[in-house]
Amino acid sequence: MSTTLPVRNLEEANLLAQAIVNTIPEPFLVLDADLRVLEASRSFYEIFKVEPAETQGCLLYALGHGQWDIPALRLLLETILPERVAMDGFEVDHDFPAIGHRIMLLNARKVLYDESDTMAILLAFRDVTERRAIEHEKQALLERSEELRLQNEVLLQEMKHRVGNSLQIIASILLLKARAVSSDETRFHLQDAHQRVMSVAVVQQHLDMTNGIDQIEVGTYLEKLSAGLGASMIGDNQPVTITVVSDSGMIPSAKAVSLGLIVTELVINALKYAFPEIHHQAAIAVRYTIDQNDWTLIVSDNGVGKAPNQAPKADGGLGTTIVAALAKQLDAKVTMKTDPAGFTVSVARTLAAAPLLEAA
Repeated sequence: MSTTLPVRNLEEANLLAQAIVNTIPEPFLVLDADLRVLEASRSFYEIFKVEPAETQGCLLYALGHGQWDIPALRLLLETILPERVAMDGFEVDHDFPAIGHRIMLLNARKVLYDESDTMAILLAFRDVTERRAIEHEKQALLERSEELRLQNEVLLQEMKHRVGNSLQIIASILLLKARAVSSDETRFHLQDAHQRVMSVAVVQQHLDMTNGIDQIEVGTYLEKLSAGLGASMIGDNQPVTITVVSDSGMIPSAKAVSLGLIVTELVINALKYAFPEIHHQAAIAVRYTIDQNDWTLIVSDNGVGKAPNQAPKADGGLGTTIVAALAKQLDAKVTMKTDPAGFTVSVARTLAAAPLLEAA
């Protein structure tokens, strides 16, 4: 079965071709081999503000008082297209007298006839002026955003340095005061405050090393914190080994501060009270495990432990109060266990967390 359209003569063929051209929504031209306009679409006349009488049969470059005499268009039609059958997406950036500045993408096709040496050129125009403007605006916004990001990074680094310096100054003042006072109790309190400030300073220092803003590698952080505590608090008269075993993982800096303060309190308490006498194998272990969204922090020692009547309560000493408050911030449960092998404190966050503070 033939699918050929029933075109009976040349006149009908021309009418059909004209109808097809006029249905194309974008500007469209049919040129002969000499680049004279054979046909133009209705959208071409409407968009470029030209009349059929001034268009058909005219040289393309002469249309609209020469508005199409564009170097880029000449390059396409006279240099590129003769070497090719087709050309797609050729960009023309031009100021048209009637419609102003426009950016056009041109698609060109050569039509060769088998029965003669004549040739036609099909030329379609797509206006991408608005799209290019949006792209340029987007690029400008991206560049501005990058500039602001770099400025914020500089400000953040400056802020981090100032915070670090301030913490060091506060810690130094506390340490100087601790050395100056005559009361042992006051000295101990000032030393405790010094260690708490230093535990926060370790977080800030670790952020500098990891170039992070809100995430810290927990294992490295706890190792550095424990090493700092040991260096500042362990004396020659009673050596104590502090070991850290941790699952690898990133935690928010706010959580790291709370965990660091908890570890600081528990390690300080162990160093103060777990070894009242010389213990040649004195050891404190810090363990941190991660199970999906749950985690457990355990600080244990092999010291003397606590007598049953010394079991901590939620309203106990300052260290106990601080640990309980920090655990509450982390939605965690505190469990304390004492036995002949030593003393263990577990701070755990589970989906079904138990009461805040328990003693075993």
